[in-house]
Amino acid sequence: MASTSASSAVSEVLRQPDDLLKLAAYRKKLLKEKGALDAKLAAGVKTQLDATREALLRLQSSRAAVAMIREEMLAVEKLKVGAEGEGDAFDKITRVSTVHRNLAQTTKMVNNLRSMSDKVDSMISLLDSDKNQPGGSAGPSSNLLFIHFQLQQLEAFRNETLHQAKKAEAGERQVLVDWFAKLDRVGQEFEAWLWEIAGKVVELVRRGNGGTVVRLLKVVEFEGKEDEKAVALRLVRKVAGSTDAASKFKSMQANARVIKNYRHKLLDAMKASVRAAFQRQLEDCQGDFLGLIEELGWIYKDIIRIKDDVDPLFPSDYEIAPFLVKAYHTSLNDTLRKVVDAAPEAKALLELHAWIKEYRVSMKELEIPSAWLQPALLDGKSQDLIEDYVKLIVSKLDEWTTNLMREETTKFQWRTREPEEGQDGLFGMEGVVDFFQLVNQQCDLALDSNQGAVLARVVTESAKVMRRVQQEWLSVVAEEARLQAEKKPEEVPGGLVEYVIALANDQLKSADHAEALSARLEQLVSEKYKAVISARLNEAIDGYLDVAKRCTSSLIEFVFNDLRPVTKELITSTWYSGQIMPQIVETMRDYMNDYQAHLNPSIFEILLEDLLDALLISYLNALRRAPSRALRMPVAIQRIKGDISMAFDFFAQYKRPEDLEVNFEVMDQVVSMLSAGSQMVFMDYWSFAKKHGPQLAFVEAIMKARDDFDRVVVQDIMDTLRRKVREEGITDPPEPTIMNRVTAQSTKLLERLPNINLANISNLAGTYAGRLQDYGGRVRDMSDQLRDRL
Repeated sequence: MASTSASSAVSEVLRQPDDLLKLAAYRKKLLKEKGALDAKLAAGVKTQLDATREALLRLQSSRAAVAMIREEMLAVEKLKVGAEGEGDAFDKITRVSTVHRNLAQTTKMVNNLRSMSDKVDSMISLLDSDKNQPGGSAGPSSNLLFIHFQLQQLEAFRNETLHQAKKAEAGERQVLVDWFAKLDRVGQEFEAWLWEIAGKVVELVRRGNGGTVVRLLKVVEFEGKEDEKAVALRLVRKVAGSTDAASKFKSMQANARVIKNYRHKLLDAMKASVRAAFQRQLEDCQGDFLGLIEELGWIYKDIIRIKDDVDPLFPSDYEIAPFLVKAYHTSLNDTLRKVVDAAPEAKALLELHAWIKEYRVSMKELEIPSAWLQPALLDGKSQDLIEDYVKLIVSKLDEWTTNLMREETTKFQWRTREPEEGQDGLFGMEGVVDFFQLVNQQCDLALDSNQGAVLARVVTESAKVMRRVQQEWLSVVAEEARLQAEKKPEEVPGGLVEYVIALANDQLKSADHAEALSARLEQLVSEKYKAVISARLNEAIDGYLDVAKRCTSSLIEFVFNDLRPVTKELITSTWYSGQIMPQIVETMRDYMNDYQAHLNPSIFEILLEDLLDALLISYLNALRRAPSRALRMPVAIQRIKGDISMAFDFFAQYKRPEDLEVNFEVMDQVVSMLSAGSQMVFMDYWSFAKKHGPQLAFVEAIMKARDDFDRVVVQDIMDTLRRKVREEGITDPPEPTIMNRVTAQSTKLLERLPNINLANISNLAGTYAGRLQDYGGRVRDMSDQLRDRL
C-alpha cells in the first residue's frame, strides 16, 4: 500500500521526461519539508514531556498534602481524646462568639433604625422628583435604580427585623410594625410607580427614553434573582435541615423575604395598559363607532415600534414581541366585540368589515406570524358583519318605509287637504323623494364595502320593500275606489281624484328613480351581479307602472261612475232624443281638463287611450245588450253616426285625428254592418271578422236589434255567416282586440260562479254549437224538401 502511494506520488512529480532535470530541486524541496516536520515533532514531544513532568510533580505534592492532612487529622483526634476535660472552655468560647455576633447585629439594627427615617425621606424626595418630571411616567426616571437600591436594603432590614421579632410580645412587635409603616408606604408607592412606567413602555421608547425601560428591567431582574435565591434556600433548608450558624442566618434571611414576582407583575401591567388603551378609546368615541374604526391605525404604529425598538431592550427569554402583539390582538378583539354588541349603524358595520380585511393584510406585510393573532378577530366570522348589515338595512328600511307609508296612506285616506302641487302644476306626494333618498344612501354604503354581493343583496332587499309598498298602494286605491263607488258622496272625504292623480305621478317618478338607480349601479359591478341588480329593479319598475296603471283605471272608473245613469240610457228610447252623448262628452271634458292639468303627460296619454277604449266598449256593449228591434232604422244609424262624430271631435282635442281613426275603425265597421242590407251584411262582416275574429254572438245581437229585420232574416244572415266562417276558417286574431273586451264583459256573471271551469264550458259550448249547427242545417234541408213536395 505504501509502495503504491509512493509510486503514485513519484508519477505525479515525473510526468514528462523534462521533469528529470528538476529532480535536484524536488529533492531539495522534500528535504526542506522533512526538516520542518522533524522540528515540529521535536517541539511537540518536548511539550508533552514537560506537561507529563509537571503533572507528576503536582501528583507528588498532592500526595504530600494528603499525607500532611492525614497527620493533622490524627493530631486533632489525639488532642480531642486527650482534652476531654477542657470541653466546657470550648463551649464558652462558642457562646462568646455567638454573643459577639448578636451584639454586632443588634448594633447594626439600632444604627439602621436610627438612619432609616432620613433614608426614607430621601427616597420620597427622589420618587416625587421622578413623578413630577416632564412626561410623567413616560419621562426618563433617572432616580429609579438608586431608589430601588436604597429601598431594597431597607426592606431586607425590615424583613429580617420582623422575622426575628416573631417570638417577641405583640406590643413590641406592633411598635416595630408602626416604625416601618412609612417605609411600607414608600415601597407601595415605588412599586405602583414601577407598574405605571411598565404601562408606558412603548411610549417611553417612542420618546427616546429607552434607558428608563432598561432601568425598569434591571429592577425586575434583580428582584427575580432575589426571589429565586430565597426559594432555593428555603428548599435546601427543608431538605438538608442545616444546623450551622451561618446557614441559619442565611435561612433566616430567606424566610424573612417576601416573594415579589416582579416579572409576572411587569407583564400583567403591560397587558393591562394595552387593555386600558383600547377601553379608553372606546369610551372616548362616545358611540361614534365610525370615528373609532378610522382611528385604529395607531395599532400598526405601536406594533412596528415594538418589533424595532422595544424587543431589543428586553432579554430574549421574555419573548416580549409575541407577548405584546398577542395582548394588542386580544384587546382589539374584545373591543370589536363590544362595538358589534352595541348594534352600530349600518355604515359602521361595513367599515368594520373592510377594516378587518385590511388588518389581516397589514399584519402579513408586517411579517406577524398567524400564531400571534389567535383567536381570529370576531372568531373568524367577520363575514357575519355583512349579514348583520343586510339585516339592519332591511329592518331600518322596513321601519322607515312603514312610518313613511303610514303617514302617506293616512293623508291619502283622510284627504284633509289637497296634495302637493309642483311648479309644473302636477300633483304629487312627498314620500317618493324621501324613500329613494333612503334607498340610495343604503346602496352607497353597500358600495363602500367593495363587494358586489353586498350591493346585490341590498338592492334585492330594497326591491322587496318597493314591491311591498306597491302592493299596499294597490290595496289602498282599490279600497278607496270601492268606498267612493258604494257610499254616498257626503259619507266619504272628497279629493280622491286629486290624490289618485298624485299617486299616479309618484309611481312614474318612482319608476324613473329606480331606472336611474339601476343605470348608476350596473356600471359599478361585474356581469354576475349586474344581471341580479337589473332584474330586481326591473321588477320594481314594472310594479310601479302597474300601480300607475291601476290609478288610471280608477280615474276612468270615477268618470264612468258619474256616467253610469247616462250610459244606461244608450240604445234606449231616451237615446233617440240626442241628449245622451252630449252629456257623456261634457262629463268627460270636465274630468279630462283636471287630468290634463295635474297628471303627468305620459300617464295622461295612457289614460286617454284607456278612456277612449272604455267609451267604445261601453257603447258596443250597449249595442250588444239592445233589445230586439230596438234600433229604429235608419234613424238609429244617424244617431250612432252622430254619437261617433261627437266622441271623435272630443278626443281629437287631445290626439291627432289620423291616429284616432284606428280606434274608431271598429265603430265604422259596426255601423257598416248595421247599415247593410240582408244580402250585403256578409261583405261588411268580412272586413270586421278578419280583424276581430268571428264574434258571432255580438253580430247576432246587433242584427236582432234592427227593426227592419225579422227573426227569419236574422237567422238566414247568421247561418250564412257561420257557414262562411267554417268555410274560410276564420279564427280569433293572435292579438286580442277591443271586441275581446266587449265579449269578456258578457261573461263576468259566469266568472263569479264558484267551482266552474270556464275553459271546459267554452270547449263544450263550441262542441255543441257545431252539432246544433249541423242539426239546424239538416232540419232546413228537410223543410225545403217538404216544401217542394207540397
